[in-house]
Amino acid sequence: MISQSAQPNNDFIRTLRALYEGNSYQAHRFRYGLFVFDLTTIVFIIATSFMPRVTLIEVIDVFFGVALLADFAARLLISRTKLRDLVRLSTLADMVALISFLGPIVGEGGGFLRVLRTLRLLHTYAFLKRLRADLPFFRQNEEAILAVVNLLVFIFVMTGIVYWTQFPNNPDIHNYVDALYFTVTSLTTTGFGDITLPGTLGRMISVFIMICGVTLFLRLAQVLFRPHKVRFRCTHCGLQRHDPDAVHCKACGNLLNIPDEGL
Repeated sequence: MISQSAQPNNDFIRTLRALYEGNSYQAHRFRYGLFVFDLTTIVFIIATSFMPRVTLIEVIDVFFGVALLADFAARLLISRTKLRDLVRLSTLADMVALISFLGPIVGEGGGFLRVLRTLRLLHTYAFLKRLRADLPFFRQNEEAILAVVNLLVFIFVMTGIVYWTQFPNNPDIHNYVDALYFTVTSLTTTGFGDITLPGTLGRMISVFIMICGVTLFLRLAQVLFRPHKVRFRCTHCGLQRHDPDAVHCKACGNLLNIPDEGL
């Protein structure tokens, strides 16, 4: 027999799974609420990156940290493969973000760690599927939106790394604005030369920014300028990208039934 103490726990886990994984109206509202919270967290991260650390910011840090800890614990509790989920990139990013929010020792220099929270947005596939269903604009421009998000995440993470490694001993890096300026000029390969990163570590950071920056820019340009495709999985071969007016799959010739939203 199931003990009386185990029954409430099972009910609680079922409730959490219904909110995080269900298809009810309440579940969709809950996940949209989490999405808004994530966006609010990201805005706070970016805004406070350019501000001095004061008591109010530290208090808000703890508030966000406790909320993120509750979300992290709930996701882990309902997971059916806890060990596998613990080593996922999004989970590790959440753990690093939690440490940076709740650990007062991190301070301003480690503020860039909080930006790793944005990786949650890029790995919530169930929510991306919901956005495709609810928002025609997102459905039509998903790849471009994700490419922009990838680029912005990279810029702010690298800005934080530049500031964290250079502020103590580089007279050219006075604040996050200087670090952001160097990051953008490096990843665009403009390289004005008024700010440089000395030493082996500085040169390696510069090389990494330029290589990854060019790659992300090319990816964004590819998405923006290539012909528009619609997402619809072919039932025969599995091809998911087709011309908007396609009648047959170009890979296997299977008859398609792509939904037409009309004019």
